[in-house]
Amino acid sequence: MDLGLRNKVAVITGASVGIGLGVAEAFAREGANLVMAARGEERLAAEAARIAREHGVTAVPVACDVATAEGAASLVEAARQKFGGADILINNAGTGSNETIMEAADDKWQAYWELHVMAAVRLARGFVPMMRARGGGAILHNASICAVQPLWYEPIYNVTKAALLMFSKNLANEVIKDNIRVNTINPGLILTPDWIKTAKQLTAETGGDWEGYLQSVADEHAPIKRFGTVEELANFFVFLCSERASYAVGATYHVDGGMLRTI
Repeated sequence: MDLGLRNKVAVITGASVGIGLGVAEAFAREGANLVMAARGEERLAAEAARIAREHGVTAVPVACDVATAEGAASLVEAARQKFGGADILINNAGTGSNETIMEAADDKWQAYWELHVMAAVRLARGFVPMMRARGGGAILHNASICAVQPLWYEPIYNVTKAALLMFSKNLANEVIKDNIRVNTINPGLILTPDWIKTAKQLTAETGGDWEGYLQSVADEHAPIKRFGTVEELANFFVFLCSERASYAVGATYHVDGGMLRTI
């Protein structure tokens, strides 16, 4: 199936590792050019060069922190300078948390708010006018199943990802008149390097069976009884941003192996 993405420009945040890197690879396979953003300059530059070499596309690395107004602005300007704008924006940058509401300080709440919500707000303000000038586009937010089915140990993550869902819905209603489609994906258990790192740490003193630990997590939470791969999730991202998904507007899609317990 031709997704119609060849020579489109896709901006992806958190693009140097894990889901963001997998999404960048998936767009590159479709012939899209990339603007890849992350904080770690060295790793980001190496991955962008590799993707460009392997897939024959242009991949521009932009080292920035999109949780800051300055970082978001630098990403918008980089896309403007290189490509005159962008057709696709993937708001993927984010991270889990670990706290209780009673003990978490204000600055921790604020930091996650800036990363999960304000980054998306600022990047929308920056990229929507350029998408409008190009005749339209697609914006996709990577939230989490925790936005609707919270895990007890990360209330700040749960709350800010839920806020991202509502922002996405409001943005979708506001910009569809400009032929810009906005949607959200709520992933479940996806086997990222962070999950593997955590599993190894948790099992280091009990024999090191990190794979067994991950299987137990999947058995508990996902009816499919396994983690999803980054590639499986990335394929869904690419489809939703393509012309083949032209009637998908303001929706939230769970890619979770059945983890969501409600209808």
